[in-house]
This record gives sequence, structure tokens and C-alpha cells, in this order.
Amino acid sequence: MISLPMHRPAPGAVAKEIARVRLLAPAALALALCACASAPPATVPTTSVVNLPPPAAGAPARPITSSPVFDAPRVPMPANASRPAVTPAPAPLIASTGVPPAGEVERQEVRDVTPRVARIDLTVQPDDLWQRMRQGFGMADLDSTIVQDKVAWYAARPEYLRRTFERSRLYLYHIVEELEKRGMPTELALLPMVESSFNPMAYSRAHASGLWQFIPPTGRRYSLEQNWWFDGRRDIVASTSAALDYLRDIYEMHGDWHLALASYNWGENAVARAIERNKGVRLPTDYSSLNMPLETRQYVPKLQALKNIIANPAPFGINLDPIPNQPYFTTVTKMKDIDLKLAASLAEMSIGEFVALNPGYNRPLMPLSVSTRIVLPADKVETYHANLEKFGDKSLVSWQTYRPAHGEKLDSIAKRFGIPLSQLKEVNGLASRNRQIPALLIVPSRKEAIGGPRLPIMYAPPIAARPAPPPRPAAVTHVVQLGDTLSSIAARYGVSVDDIRRGNKIGRLQAGQQIVIRRPAGTGVSKKISSKSKSKTKKNKRKSIK
Repeated sequence: MISLPMHRPAPGAVAKEIARVRLLAPAALALALCACASAPPATVPTTSVVNLPPPAAGAPARPITSSPVFDAPRVPMPANASRPAVTPAPAPLIASTGVPPAGEVERQEVRDVTPRVARIDLTVQPDDLWQRMRQGFGMADLDSTIVQDKVAWYAARPEYLRRTFERSRLYLYHIVEELEKRGMPTELALLPMVESSFNPMAYSRAHASGLWQFIPPTGRRYSLEQNWWFDGRRDIVASTSAALDYLRDIYEMHGDWHLALASYNWGENAVARAIERNKGVRLPTDYSSLNMPLETRQYVPKLQALKNIIANPAPFGINLDPIPNQPYFTTVTKMKDIDLKLAASLAEMSIGEFVALNPGYNRPLMPLSVSTRIVLPADKVETYHANLEKFGDKSLVSWQTYRPAHGEKLDSIAKRFGIPLSQLKEVNGLASRNRQIPALLIVPSRKEAIGGPRLPIMYAPPIAARPAPPPRPAAVTHVVQLGDTLSSIAARYGVSVDDIRRGNKIGRLQAGQQIVIRRPAGTGVSKKISSKSKSKTKKNKRKSIK
């Protein structure tokens, strides 16, 4: 048997391999830590074992195991060589020296230090409407001394905020719903707090009315009906839809919510002119840089102050009672004319509660031709329908319209219908000192209308002075109103009932029906007035000649 000498590694090869391992170990550990940081947070500390990268090019390939001790590099042996005896490796001296022996990699314990972040599942609606609003805040915050002053002003008046928040409970859910449908920031739901303190009967010196304080021209532009019977600017559903459409339009005009809010308060044309002035002198055109009236300068800071308080009320000492995240009211389609008091009674509501949800009506009668809906609390709808069914076929109306005759006075009309003069003026929206007789009045048709609990002040002053009527043409079209008769229509236009019948196929009059009135040539108020003025002019000329 021939014994061959054992092939040993080249001198220094083992030392070089150990040095290479020690150089690569920190980099491998860093890579492992990065991988742990990017992975989902672990609930318990984890232990990481570092694996070395493959050897450099030219080095013999060998498997890498998870053992903390690495074998020395293997060198190929000649085919006719005999295997040497294997000598056990000495135990590592970690305990005594604190340094791992050559060829061994230290086992590292990696703990998860990623901070825990609260997660909000936006697919689940919160129970509190305030929290739902907070999640929808999307406007850029405004930070200024004016904002700080307004926050301090509101925080110093907790009772005022409490009353305003209490009124808002009726309307906020509907407003937030409409904002989310349009993809608009939910802090806009706080705008009625700035405009009207959530009072739907609010009326300003500029003739702005309702929760959203529409002035008459803007209201008409957004299809809010304004007439003797009804003011759509006070209607909760109609005015909210119009206000959000208007805000969306002016946001698209400026591309900035602060400028859109300034336009809502000051007017979009005024804001556009202020922007152009700043552009002309190369100044910034953001909200804070524009020259604007003091009211508009404080307008957005007021909204921002309310947003800050709603977002975190505790530091300001404000107790924000939760609002259920569910509809407060719903709309009911009415099929007949009905008294406002009777509708409230059928729903088992007080007059004040009913008017708070139906503030658009100007009169104690709610005609079907004016609006086909009433608004009721969601939990009162079944009660309303059940009581209405029990009411049977009895009349739902105790009021009627009346056109005063020429020269007739209010006190005589009140006496004729057995109603106090003060109540007659109140239900017709007349000031206590008013002595003028309007062309149309509402008067009792049954004694149930007289007396009883007083209706809230819901009759806004005249929107504007009406211009003198233009000269009437020889033929006009009259739209039949509730309470019209052929006699009253004939008297109004100075013709006979036979004249009306000759020009129209008339059976029973119905509201909305159109009737053509043809008057003889030379008649009409304008011509009579002009003839009187001519006769007075002739008399004046005669006096001057004398």
C-alpha cells in the first residue's frame, strides 16, 4: 500500500478567506436589516441568520448552510491521494474573548423598531358624523393671526357654539352626503355656521336668506323659486343643492377653494378683478395676497377656525356631542294642498320643529302647485301617513285666497272673515304699520284657521321694490292661480265674463290653466293714466295763462 503525502491549502489561503468573510458580514447584516424594515411589522422579535454571498470569481463553488460555523475552503485532491484523518475542531472561545473565532459568523438578533401607525378603514363608516366629516377634510389649511383670533373668539363662546351645533344636527348629514356625492371637501358643511349659524330663517340687510344666505339674483340663477307663496332660498333640500353647485362652479373658475369661498362671499367677478389687479403689478394671486373687504378677509379664517375646533375640540375646552351618522330627515310627496299646522299635527310635531325642516313656505297654506314635497324626520314618516289615513276625507285646508275690491281696507276685510287684524297682517307678511292693500291676500275659509298657536316669524320682508308694470298689450295670457274665478279675472283686466268665455273654451277653472284676455282697443291702465295726466297738464297750462 502506497501512502501519498496529504495536500494542504496554500499558505495564507485560510486567513484570506476569513478576512473576506469578516469584510462581507457587516454588509450582509445591513441588507438583512433593510429587508426586515420593508417587511410587514412583526408581532414578536425575530432572529435573522446572515448568509454570505457566493465566493468571488475563480473560487471553488461550495454550498452555504445556515450553520454559524463555516468550513475552510476545500481544495481538490489528486485521484490517487488518500484522505487524511479528520481532527475535531476546537470549541469556540466566545465566552472568554467575546469575539467569534476565525471562520465563524456571529448570530445577530434583529428587533422590529418600526413605529405603529393607526390604520383607518375608509370602507367602514364611523358611527359619529363628526368623525366622518374629519375623514373628508380636504382643503389646504390657512394659518394666520386672523385664524388664531377667530379660534380664540369661538372658543370663548362655548354656549354660542353649543346652540349652533344643536341646530346643525338636523341638516349636517344631508349636507355631508351631498358633498361626498360631488367629491367635495367636507369642511364645506361648516359654511352655514359662518353664513347663518344654521338658522334657516336668517335674513340679512343685503336681502340674503336661508342657511346658505343666497341673494335673490344668485338664487334665481340656480333655479331657487321666489314668489308670494314660497322662497326656495330657505328650502333645505333645494338651497343645499344650489349652494354646492355654485361652490363647485366657482372652484372650477379659480382652481382654489380659498378663492372659491372668497367669491361666495364677495362675488366671483369681484375676486376675478382683484386677481387681475395683482397680475398687473406682478403680485401673488392667492387668497392671502388679494386686496379685499374686511368681511371677505375674515371669511375664510372663520371657516378655518371652526375646522380646527371640530378637528380637535378637547384643547379648546369644547364638548362636541356625537351626531348619529344616519339620515335625520326624509322627503314625503304630498298629494293635496294642506295647512302647515295640520301637517305638523299629523306628524305629531310642534310648529317650530316642522318649520325648521320646511322653512321655505311663506304662508300657512302649502299649495301643491308651489311644492310637491314636505320634509319630515325619518322616524315620523310612518306616523304622518297613519294619521293622514285616519283623517279621512275631511278638508286639509282652512285658508283661501282673496282679491280685495277697489277701495277695500284691511280692517274691514279682517272683520268680514272674523280674523284679528294683527293675524291677517302676519299671515300675509305685512308690517304692522302697513296700510297698503296688496292685490292678493290669504284669509280663513274655516274657523280652525283663526287663533291657535302663533306661527314662527317666517315671512321675509319684500325682496326689492317692484317696478311699475309696463303698458298692457291688447291681448294677454293669464295663468289661473289658486282661488281665481272668472269674475275676479274679468275685474282684474277690465273685461266682462262673457268676453273671457268668447275667447276661450272654459269649463271648470284649474290652477295653471292659461286664458287669453282680449280687451277692446284703447283700454288699459296705462292709457287711462296718460289721459288723466294730459287733462291735468291742460289745467296747469290754463292756470299759468291766468
